[in-house]
Amino acid sequence: MPTSPKRPDKPTAPPRAKRLVKASPPSAKPFLRFYHSESLRAKTLAVLTTLEKAKDSTQHRNALADIVVELTDSGMDYYFMRPLKLAKVGFFVEQSANLGLGATKRVFGSVIRNIIGRMDNPQLRSVCSSIRQMMK
Repeated sequence: MPTSPKRPDKPTAPPRAKRLVKASPPSAKPFLRFYHSESLRAKTLAVLTTLEKAKDSTQHRNALADIVVELTDSGMDYYFMRPLKLAKVGFFVEQSANLGLGATKRVFGSVIRNIIGRMDNPQLRSVCSSIRQMMK
């Protein structure tokens, strides 16, 4: 039985060094933005500031959850209902969409409140940071 020549072992790669990844400017990546009211912006910034300055940010979970729900509702209206109105799809289509979107908002709002309601200080501050980044 002929013996096959032994293959040389694959050279092992040296361990990779950890690289620090710098965040690219927000405009360098594709994004979608929606516009919301000045009053919602002011309210959002007030909640974020209050939570960020608090020693125990968990006391402000409900306020943060409320803001996230309001921002989500505003975004859904902007991205879904607004285009329908601009397209002049008609009263019945708009009403059907409103009904479906209303149910979705209620379910989603409940999920948001449950999740944020269980977060600890670092997690809450991370959410605040993410919202601030989106507001730039």
